[in-house]
Amino acid sequence: MNKTFNIGKLQFKSPTVMAPMAGVTDSAFRKMVRQRGCALVCSEMISANGLCHGSVKTIRMMEHTDGEKPLSIQIFGAKPANMARAAEMAEQAGADIIDINCGCAGKKVVKTGAGAALMKDRRVSESVLRAVCNAVRIPVTVKMRSGWEPSGEDALLLARIAQDCGADAVTVHPRTAKQKFSGKADRKVIADIKQALSIPVVGNGDIRTAKDAIEIMNQTGCDAVMIGRAALGDPWIFSRIRARLSGTKFTEPDLEMRFSAIKGYVSDMVAFYGETHACRIMRSRLGWLLKGLPLASRRREALTGITREADAYAILEDYQDQLLEFFRTTDSTKPITKSA
Repeated sequence: MNKTFNIGKLQFKSPTVMAPMAGVTDSAFRKMVRQRGCALVCSEMISANGLCHGSVKTIRMMEHTDGEKPLSIQIFGAKPANMARAAEMAEQAGADIIDINCGCAGKKVVKTGAGAALMKDRRVSESVLRAVCNAVRIPVTVKMRSGWEPSGEDALLLARIAQDCGADAVTVHPRTAKQKFSGKADRKVIADIKQALSIPVVGNGDIRTAKDAIEIMNQTGCDAVMIGRAALGDPWIFSRIRARLSGTKFTEPDLEMRFSAIKGYVSDMVAFYGETHACRIMRSRLGWLLKGLPLASRRREALTGITREADAYAILEDYQDQLLEFFRTTDSTKPITKSA
């Protein structure tokens, strides 16, 4: 089984990718998972129209630090000229890879003809893919669902189009657009696409543990795995996958390591957004990183009201002290050990 994988001329030390997630995979989150074993991170999906119209907020979504590299920037849109221009802007901003979103099933995206809607109109999707591939010198990848019908024929056809247009890899989330995140991912769709293509295929969907990641690679032959929701409260999942692939034992993070990661994330959020804005965002996010810890409910509730960076640190440090005492008196570390 592959322990490394390539996209174009880029080689990655492990076959792991962080999924682009709206409202999640910003600069601070990407840096946190990169530091904990993720080989490739991706931006939130970014509107090509917003970039072309000079939206300051949209342009800022491409900002990143060296600690996130290599970085894939995902763009979405349905107009070939705008998508090509957006890809050029992302390359100029320092992207290492351009990812084209052909999988988002959100109404606001689909009604514009973008995202999963591109899987319905192969003429438009081919024009978009070819325009982007011709516009940049860096690798281009395409993220898609199985399509609008369970058969996976939409994805197979789009994957072939992507390869013919010059794409360097495809990522497949084998659920239909109608399913969104319900039901079960059909891994056979990934296997069929892997068998049909010569470029790398990344498997996505229902990967909750390192064991799941190895299983999907074994079952489908995919070259890498993309992790989404499982990484929200457990950024170490990428290191577990790498350890399993190399046959080495992974040492679970202790309390000090976990809280160091959370505090580092707080610091990076404040540095990127400024204290006031960062605190508003972190009110919902910090609770993810306490997942699986005992006595957490009151602390999660307290974090939803933070207004200053110091508030976050005070709550976290007090909680860490409480947990140290809890584990000392119960002589148990089981609650902070994740499933392999």
